[in-house]
Amino acid sequence: VQLVESGGGLVQPGGSLRLSCTASGFSNSYYTIAWFRQAPGKEREGIACIDVSDSNTEYADSVNGRFIIPNDNARNTVYHEMNDLKPDETGLYYCEVNFLPCLSLNSEEYDYWGRGTQITVSS
Repeated sequence: VQLVESGGGLVQPGGSLRLSCTASGFSNSYYTIAWFRQAPGKEREGIACIDVSDSNTEYADSVNGRFIIPNDNARNTVYHEMNDLKPDETGLYYCEVNFLPCLSLNSEEYDYWGRGTQITVSS
């Protein structure tokens, strides 16, 4: 299983970015992609997930209303639209996959993850 994230970069406070996560190496039609982030010196934080089979989503309270995983994702690629980004949201953003419904944002319940894409929110 391989996951590849892209779309990170430098953005000003209040700005937006769109990340993508492309998954390969498995044939299951039922899986969940989750997004996590890790700031320097902090633990990995789960922020959102989507069950690809039924488009059910879950969001952490800290991003609800600002971050969106659209349900019109391309085959094997999941997007993550992040709006009104804040400086303390700077960090490495990862996508992870498991073969369960989208019920948890606990990284321990995910089986595979990518190498991440860096987001820096700064003026």
